[in-house]
Amino acid sequence: MATLVLLRHGRTTANAEGGLAGRQPVELDETGQAQARSVGTRLAGAPWAQVVSSPLVRCRQTLALAVPGATPAIDDGLIECGYGEWEGQSLRSLVKQPLWRVVQEHPSAAVFPGGEALAAVAARAVAAVRHWNGVVDAERGPDALWLACTHGDVIKAIVADALGLHLDLFQRIVADPASLTVIRYTTTRPFLVRLNDTGGDLAGLVPAKRRRPRRRGGSADSDAAVGGGAGAGGRDRQ
Repeated sequence: MATLVLLRHGRTTANAEGGLAGRQPVELDETGQAQARSVGTRLAGAPWAQVVSSPLVRCRQTLALAVPGATPAIDDGLIECGYGEWEGQSLRSLVKQPLWRVVQEHPSAAVFPGGEALAAVAARAVAAVRHWNGVVDAERGPDALWLACTHGDVIKAIVADALGLHLDLFQRIVADPASLTVIRYTTTRPFLVRLNDTGGDLAGLVPAKRRRPRRRGGSADSDAAVGGGAGAGGRDRQ
């Protein structure tokens, strides 16, 4: 069957400021625009059978810079998680909420106040990519390549499904801004071909300087960035 290339949008103003954008219409900052152009050089020339996007502006901006000339189909199934009352707040403040530990340790049970359940996000995102994969496969054949631009937690949920992982393990997966993740679907099983591929050097692997002490009850270094975070080039610290 067809091969899916997942592209996370470039860094946004909210990522840079350590906020949780959710479904707010935040746009790419200068770094995010540069990231989108850079990944565009890697995507150039690929025979895209289909390009699909989350409806949010940061994904549409990323595709406009990375794949100029493409007319993406918009799919609400790929939209960012509805974080409800968490939306627009800083990660520094959200880490103090009791729900934070649930999101970290038992995400399949996490329901954001006034928003979505992470399990629902995973279900609709996986349904969306499998739908489009079937469409592309039927129309263009099993060797077709297609691109979807979406969000960090959405990509992590899709990867977890491809690997046969329970959603409670999806926080072990990383999807940085403007990273590429490649999944090849077959009649038997999906294959994870690439994960969080940014094509850069190893500088991003150097841990960021700690801005605050460890909190009681666990290490912030073990926490996954809700929403996906700012990536190695501008990593937000809770």
